[in-house]
Amino acid sequence: MDISGQIALVTGGASGMGAETAKHLAKLGAKVAVVDFNLEGAENIASEIKGKAFACDVSDSNSVESVLEAVQSEFGTPRIVVNCAGICPASRVVGREAPHDLELFEKTIAVNLIGSFNILRLSAMMMSKAEPLNNDNERGVIINTASVAAFDGQIGQAAYSASKGGLVAMTLPIAREVARFGIRIMTVAPGLMETPMLAGMSEEVKESLIATTIFPKRLGKASEFASLIQHICENTMLNGETIRLDGSIRLAPK
Repeated sequence: MDISGQIALVTGGASGMGAETAKHLAKLGAKVAVVDFNLEGAENIASEIKGKAFACDVSDSNSVESVLEAVQSEFGTPRIVVNCAGICPASRVVGREAPHDLELFEKTIAVNLIGSFNILRLSAMMMSKAEPLNNDNERGVIINTASVAAFDGQIGQAAYSASKGGLVAMTLPIAREVARFGIRIMTVAPGLMETPMLAGMSEEVKESLIATTIFPKRLGKASEFASLIQHICENTMLNGETIRLDGSIRLAPK
């Protein structure tokens, strides 16, 4: 797919990998809808890239439906959809004083997994009705953001790992289903990235995590994530797969 001239939708676009992806796609000529719970942050990114900001709580089905309708009305059918919205709570299943809070588990699944699926199902429906873009009869690509925690989650990441593992698990069956419409489904599983999600960690904790990375011995950059998103969009043979972007890290139990 040629990115230039396409309509792109990026959730979690107000910060971190989402913001960098929105900027990168805009530089490549896409018209970008920046979607985030934080409207002010989304507006800042949108004004920088001459896009449009939309407030959305991806865990709320009505909010998601309203935003997808607004994006289609404002821009047209998105042909590139990147789900970056997510939360990363930590809690032990058997805590010192109480078991894992069930509402916290449910919220994590609602935001990370159900929220991404809701964006996916609605955007895929829109794409299926659009005209093909090229000789491959491609109509669009949807990219979810999982995590290496989907494969080797640490103690305290039961909810987070479950939510990200769900994204990995649904990639192939959905890709198989929507192939007849010329829609591709991909997932990226980042490792340790320089994002606001890691900002609260001490340097000692960061260094201990970096030590488990084989090469390069550093945190990943949001720009490297955005570069991979570009390649997935442009390489039509990439479909139904999860790509780890992690320097070959394997997370220790804790």
